[in-house]
Amino acid sequence: MVDRVSIVVIALALLGGAATPVATAVLYDLEGRAVDPVADETASLTVFLFTRTDCPLSNRYAPEVRRLHERFAPRGVRFWLVYPDPRATADSIRAHLTEYDYPMTGLRDPQHDLVRSTGARVTPEAAVFARGRGLVYHGRIDDRFPGFGQARAEPSSRDLEATLDGLLEGRDPATPVTEAVGCYLSDIAPD
Repeated sequence: MVDRVSIVVIALALLGGAATPVATAVLYDLEGRAVDPVADETASLTVFLFTRTDCPLSNRYAPEVRRLHERFAPRGVRFWLVYPDPRATADSIRAHLTEYDYPMTGLRDPQHDLVRSTGARVTPEAAVFARGRGLVYHGRIDDRFPGFGQARAEPSSRDLEATLDGLLEGRDPATPVTEAVGCYLSDIAPD
């Protein structure tokens, strides 16, 4: 089992010693074990996608999340689904992963460690970490939902995809922070 100190040391070493928000996050697998989410040394980028089992907007993004995973995972991008709802059980998360056919692993963030350190406010929201640089992007997946109760048939800006393309080509994100619309994380704050 990985303890909190190990996670901090491992994350700092893998990310080039940079002071990075993920270094303070303690995440758990569905068996309740603390895990180091950046331990995959083959990943050049790590994408955390915050989601909830009960958020309709998060669930509507499942096809897009699968598409992004299919496109970028073979290029060395590691994807994690992060469940910040402290009331979500391992069984409900497993059922959610199966129901929406997610190909990536789900992690729990019941104390909102990663939520706080990335600045995530809603689900769905993405946080991208680059090896050796730390947090390089956080915000929306795309602009399909420009505001509450508003939806486009197709997004006009695919922010996460453009960020990943750019980073893999050696370019910094044009907009490192975007505003995501979704279910508020403050509604499910830890006790």
